[in-house]
Amino acid sequence: MSMIQEFKKFAMRGNVVDMAVGIIMGAAFGKIVSSFVADVIMPPIGLLIGGVNFTNLAITIKGAVGETAAVTVNYGKFIQNIFDFLIIALAIFMAIKAMNTLMKKEEEAPAQPPVPTKEEMLLTEIRDILKQK
Repeated sequence: MSMIQEFKKFAMRGNVVDMAVGIIMGAAFGKIVSSFVADVIMPPIGLLIGGVNFTNLAITIKGAVGETAAVTVNYGKFIQNIFDFLIIALAIFMAIKAMNTLMKKEEEAPAQPPVPTKEEMLLTEIRDILKQK
């Protein structure tokens, strides 16, 4: 089997395609949550703690000299990413919890007895008539 055919077989397996779709959806979901955290959650938190904008927090190690940019440790962006992670983790936890609840309800639902076919109903009637005689 040639390398190209082997790669094609590998890439077109169902779980690889499903994983790729999951990664793409996860990246899109991550952008939505990052925007939610940065644009909706963080402004009120910053207001509550005195108007601090976390993304701009940094420690300057070496100041800018001429055209050379300053060397900074941007710990505010790190704090922002921690908030993003916590909210994403909470959202995924809630989604999985909801899915597990739905799965449990499906398992607990009593199974409906199968509806007897016309033949079975006729045979049951014949049996009952024969028992009466």
